[in-house]
Amino acid sequence: MPTTTDARGHTVTLDHRPRRILSLVPSQTELLAHLDLADEVVGITRFCERPEHWRSEKAIVGGTKQVDFDTVRDLDPDLVLANHEENTAEDVETLDEIAPVFVTEVKTVEDALGMIRTVGTLTETSDQTSTLVGKIISRFESLPDFTSLRAAYLIWRDPYMTVGNDTFIHDVMHWGGLENAYGDQTRYPDVTIADLAEQDLDVVLCSSEPFPFHEKDAFTADLREALPDTSVEIVDGQPFSWYGPRLLDTPSYLKTLRERLPTPAPRR
Repeated sequence: MPTTTDARGHTVTLDHRPRRILSLVPSQTELLAHLDLADEVVGITRFCERPEHWRSEKAIVGGTKQVDFDTVRDLDPDLVLANHEENTAEDVETLDEIAPVFVTEVKTVEDALGMIRTVGTLTETSDQTSTLVGKIISRFESLPDFTSLRAAYLIWRDPYMTVGNDTFIHDVMHWGGLENAYGDQTRYPDVTIADLAEQDLDVVLCSSEPFPFHEKDAFTADLREALPDTSVEIVDGQPFSWYGPRLLDTPSYLKTLRERLPTPAPRR
């Protein structure tokens, strides 16, 4: 019987290989697809966009923070995958009454590898997860020693929001030689353009998610006007924030990104 301890310190024991899995985390939904568990996955959230065809094939149980418990009960899952950041503690407590819930907490690439291994244990797909983890490790270890660029990573606009040192994005930035200017803070602090101007930045990275900076030039126009000596770049948010098999692509994305970013200027 698979047994493990989740991010809450709760012991999760399954009586058998799960046959009816509910995933409340987009990154972990993609992982389940990578592990060829399409037949076992019965429900996902409306934010689980990969694989795309699952959105019309699987039951949608609401959002990551607005779970439809009646639908969950009807699905009768024997394993629920949740996440400390994506899902609320109140929702998880209610789900605990319905089925075994495995809650993850992923703040670093190393945490992501541990999560992948544990999902492999729970779903009896350890051979596949071991192969996946090995490939991810190899690709990250092949990254060059980048010259450090002082960077701010924006995830929201109006107000602008960035990332602190206890986030997965912060760790991915480190792998790309991107020094997080807000690495002395935690979570997702609000910032102003005036704050950014004081940070002596080499680059401002504007993520495609959750705020769609990529959709309109107007979304970055005020940044470019206020920071004329700082590069303002639109980046794909998934290589920075998805922590399942998407990590296979993250190292090559970081390499390509660094090739187009300017050489860091001497510190002022």
